[in-house]
Amino acid sequence: MRIEKVELRRVRLPLVHRFQTSSHAKRELEHILVTLTGTDGAVGWGEIASPSGPFYSAETVDSCWAVARTFLAPLVLAAEWEHPSELAAAMAKVRGNHFARAGFDMAGWALWSRAMGVPLSKALGGERAKVEAGVSLGIEPTIDDLLAQVGARVAEGYRRVKLKIAPGWDVEPVRAVRAAFPSVPVHVDANGAYLFDDCAIFEELDRLGLLMIEQPFAPRALVDHAALQAVLKTPICLDESVEEVDDLVTALRLGAGRILNIKVSRMGGLTPAVRAHDLAVAHDVPVWCGGMHEFGIGRAANVALSSLPGFTLPSDVSGSDKYYARDVTCEPVVCDGGFVEVPSAPGLGWEADLDFLESRTTGRETVSP
Repeated sequence: MRIEKVELRRVRLPLVHRFQTSSHAKRELEHILVTLTGTDGAVGWGEIASPSGPFYSAETVDSCWAVARTFLAPLVLAAEWEHPSELAAAMAKVRGNHFARAGFDMAGWALWSRAMGVPLSKALGGERAKVEAGVSLGIEPTIDDLLAQVGARVAEGYRRVKLKIAPGWDVEPVRAVRAAFPSVPVHVDANGAYLFDDCAIFEELDRLGLLMIEQPFAPRALVDHAALQAVLKTPICLDESVEEVDDLVTALRLGAGRILNIKVSRMGGLTPAVRAHDLAVAHDVPVWCGGMHEFGIGRAANVALSSLPGFTLPSDVSGSDKYYARDVTCEPVVCDGGFVEVPSAPGLGWEADLDFLESRTTGRETVSP
């Protein structure tokens, strides 16, 4: 299989609700959509879901745009491949830049699975017909505002609620949510905002019956994560710490966490995400699929990945309406009763809404051999 054309689109969508983490807030998102056109005219779609600023990771929309057009597109156009993992290997010459590589890897899997006539989920090894959905909630102006958001999402049937925390916004709001919703599975996500000196905060959170505590410390602080996990009953979940499968190997040997958040974007695509899943399963580590507020293209890939057997915890595959008034796919991703159906059609299972995309495209570039 060969690619004869790569198209990159910068697409901007407003969020229906402001979202704040420990590092930044956002009201709109700009992502890069990748289309790979094969020599037979077939097209595969992918999404580079990097943040606009270098807060979650070092990558930004601008850096991904530069790397995609200058380095990744020529590599992909020069490659001859029979399976998407071979396309991923061709891109491995580019170090880091996981978000940028993920968009191309995703598009390769979408193109290949459609050519094979199988759903993306089956191509990846998925088994489920529907996946359990959780929801991620940002930091709100007041605890009452947070309780209102949790109540709305619980009423919609979401099976797990994730709360963003930050120094000064942690034990008190989480305790309020736990008191108001005692039977709802809740976990917290610090996005690496704390230091090891803050362990007392996590010992307080440990008493609140949480599903997990996600990424308390900075990405490379695996030794500190291991020391904290040794004194907590609540499992620590790693996110930013695991960009490569080798990072997961190190974390497992250190005992730095008991749960893994697998993000397609953070790990460089579906190919390494499946490898991380397989390694976690081999070590009896539960996994779930995290999100980066993907548009419908990236969200479709997350749904497909979440159908793999090791994804035993609710994933961040919320319905499109949680984030966007209108998504970039013809049909939105829908969460019904806490579950999202896995498409049975070949490829991604959701089609891009080309007319709407034209109205939201802020930049475009086509790269040919």
